[in-house]
Amino acid sequence: MAPDINKLQWDPQLIGKYNINGPRYTSYPTALALSTDFEQTQIQTAISQSLNELSLYLHIPFCHKLCYYCGCNKVVTRHQHKADTYLDALAQEMAFYAPLLDTKRINQLHLGGGTPTFLTELQLSRLMALLHKYFSINPDAEISIEIDPRSCSDAKLRHLRTLGFNRVSFGVQDLDEKVQIAINRVQDTDLIRHQVQLSRTLGFSSINLDLIYGLPYQQAVSFSETIEEIIRLNPDRISLFSYAHLPQRFAAQRKISDASLPDAPLKLELMQLAINRFVGAGYQFIGMDHFARPDDALAKAQQAGKLQRNFQGYTSAGQDALIALGVSGISQVSGVLWQNSKDLPAYYTAISAGDLPVERGFSLNADDKLRAALISQLICHFELNIEAFSHKWRVNGFWQYFADALARLQPFMEDGLVEIYAERIKVTHAGRLWVRSICACFDAYLAPGGQQYSKVV
Repeated sequence: MAPDINKLQWDPQLIGKYNINGPRYTSYPTALALSTDFEQTQIQTAISQSLNELSLYLHIPFCHKLCYYCGCNKVVTRHQHKADTYLDALAQEMAFYAPLLDTKRINQLHLGGGTPTFLTELQLSRLMALLHKYFSINPDAEISIEIDPRSCSDAKLRHLRTLGFNRVSFGVQDLDEKVQIAINRVQDTDLIRHQVQLSRTLGFSSINLDLIYGLPYQQAVSFSETIEEIIRLNPDRISLFSYAHLPQRFAAQRKISDASLPDAPLKLELMQLAINRFVGAGYQFIGMDHFARPDDALAKAQQAGKLQRNFQGYTSAGQDALIALGVSGISQVSGVLWQNSKDLPAYYTAISAGDLPVERGFSLNADDKLRAALISQLICHFELNIEAFSHKWRVNGFWQYFADALARLQPFMEDGLVEIYAERIKVTHAGRLWVRSICACFDAYLAPGGQQYSKVV
């Protein structure tokens, strides 16, 4: 059920108190727990024990131009042939997995990046042919792709539809030209409007638009205009991400001056403005940074209590059934996590040697799986039935087991952000903005003052 936006609590004191670094919980433990001390034999065992249907993610790292805000794993190049070399390597990686997935079917397929539309129509055709050669893809599978409007012609968009893609996600970020120049991503609003309309005409079943708040030179008035235009475009989903300025980690971000960035109060105002407008326009606030029309698959999954979360974010597919191919891809299957090499030359070296390009991994123990299920339930549905959960996971004495978590939850209870009953835990409407911090109370790996993650605002 979507929260009553009027009950979300924008109290500046609470924001100052709880706007702390914390995980986004696309997995538990987070990817920081992955270690090079990992036996790849665990991968085969995990896949053999997995569901009959899995999701497949392919990372396409190439971009024609550098966006200064971007923290993704990417390779900026004008040389189109580099993608052919990469497809050769992907074909070999698919061949490694094919025998393991022989009896499995793919119900979700997503191309991310980088910029997947860096690929030409011919390269996209080759990639899809490879996928159909090595894997069994359900006829009704959800097949989606991230699109940079600047690298997607009308012909390419039509070609994607012909290849079976049925969901598209456009990177908009902001429509204000001053902001676009500052982040080196200038794209005309008319182009975005045209591509969204064409996507609808071509019959794509779901259209998502990505926005970012906290970018240089963003102001309430201009961002409000962007939001209103997004609402007029009427996408099925909207992703609203907080910009994390980490120039010491991402060299491109050094081209963005600190002085150009919104301060904390303005950044909060931008977030508040967007959430209020989108929910007011009829979107369901899925949580964290996602909105969906009530008839969208994500919204329906949340309404039915079936929403889950994995490395691709919120999903209606299996939380623990994701295979990721390509450089830096992270897989999550049957309680085992593993990540490919983040460096493209190292990825190629492993492939050439006939090895899986896996760099590190982690196998969840019983306690990890228990906490992962609990955190997923809270972050997706904001409520946990303690009795049902304890029965399913065979927990005797729930609050004895989670005594440390109960102590950490005390401030949240005192501030009205979470309610604890004998039979359930409930994140209040006011607390939904801070669900990540609430979930962190159950994180056995997150020590006070320990590892740093992105902030909410």
